[in-house]
Amino acid sequence: MSISPLVGEMPGRAEGGVAPTFQSGKQDMSHARVPPQRRANARRMRKAMTDAELKLWNELRAHRLMGLGFRRQMPIAGYIVDFACPTHRLIVEIDGSQHGLTQNISYDDTRTRRLQSDGWTVQRFWNDDILKDIDNVCSHIIRSIGKDLP
Repeated sequence: MSISPLVGEMPGRAEGGVAPTFQSGKQDMSHARVPPQRRANARRMRKAMTDAELKLWNELRAHRLMGLGFRRQMPIAGYIVDFACPTHRLIVEIDGSQHGLTQNISYDDTRTRRLQSDGWTVQRFWNDDILKDIDNVCSHIIRSIGKDLP
């Protein structure tokens, strides 16, 4: 008689359990650990994308960029990042002019260091770079994960 591989598993969500976790590197990305308010905020942000976010998302969505899977407005380590490719631990942030202010530079640096300490690579692009030269931005993203350009 063989033992079922399911013996000892947690109950599913319908039975009061939690969502399965994605284990890759240091960061546990279980949805159960994201506070409901932060999850709701991320959902709102996905519905109200800036022009630059929408333009980049159109390049990233549905594995269009070299087969890479990206998620948008994803909660990670207490922050909501613009775009994340979990399989390659890559975060892409889009910065508007407000990110050039002194207080925001300091916040962005702290945020970047925190995400990097969890094993993520963080790339930042200005809104204008995305709106004016999306091909170059996509090339940088591809190179950052070590893929060859087509």
